[in-house]
Amino acid sequence: MRDLIREHMAYLRVEKGLAANSLVSYGRDLEKLRRWADARGKQLTELGHSEIAVWCRWLSESGLAPRSIARTISTVRGFYSFLLRDGLIREDPLAHIETLKSTQAMPRVLDAEEVERLLSAVDVKSPEGVRDRALIELLYATGLRVSELVGLRVGEIDLEQGLLSCNGKGSKQRYVPVGRSALKWLAHYEQARIDILAERTTTFLFISKAGTVLTRQQVWQIIKQHAEQVGLVNVSPHVLRHSFATQLMQHGADSRSVQAMLGHSDLATTQLYTHMTSRHLRATYDLYHPRANWLESRDVKENKKLETYAVEIEPG
Repeated sequence: MRDLIREHMAYLRVEKGLAANSLVSYGRDLEKLRRWADARGKQLTELGHSEIAVWCRWLSESGLAPRSIARTISTVRGFYSFLLRDGLIREDPLAHIETLKSTQAMPRVLDAEEVERLLSAVDVKSPEGVRDRALIELLYATGLRVSELVGLRVGEIDLEQGLLSCNGKGSKQRYVPVGRSALKWLAHYEQARIDILAERTTTFLFISKAGTVLTRQQVWQIIKQHAEQVGLVNVSPHVLRHSFATQLMQHGADSRSVQAMLGHSDLATTQLYTHMTSRHLRATYDLYHPRANWLESRDVKENKKLETYAVEIEPG
């Protein structure tokens, strides 16, 4: 029997250029549907609208977060569209199923002072400390995804031009500027990296004490450890990415430029930072503009006037 999920994964990898991590998530969602269908004695091609509707209710009752449910339904919708195009089914069982709309929470971001605290927590007296400082500086300076960071190789950062190239989602290459502070610490890291390698060889830029490429989990742990030293919680590589984008937008960067630097394929994803910036601008305006809360200020002044008049007309 044909493995339709494997065929769909091959299509997504070859034709759509999806990244390995995305493929793993998609495959997991589809295997979840296959197990559900198997338990009911059904093949994936035999599921109709009524069965998919029951499956959607099952997802809702399973305790999954709305965002996870929406992603799973979206994955399955793509799978059945693939089957329909290939003539393996006659009707799309999800044609009249609406994808749940999940409320997108505002991501956590660090302000400039918190970033300084995080950076100051790193003890740079050891080669590993210099590596950690260069790593955090680079994440904050470029907004790289952690998978992009660990995939960097020596030579992909031009210290003279202040530019790096990386392969993002879907193996799409992009170029990102690097700030002076990050470039300075990357220059320091060149010798520290040699000391860590101790005559071992690898082309990966960021390496562990064992001389192997850092894993995503190790990068998470490095950042968490230094953040907790200065009382910062829930800090991750993605928080640094959000902080990079938010602070660019707050200081006037246009969304198209930020989209290009982040490697977003859809501008709508970048628009999240526009909303965050709007909130920041509103708060700043209310705090500093003399007439931002004019009515409230007027009421306070009028009340003070009335109090003054009351004092003046009191007997004695």
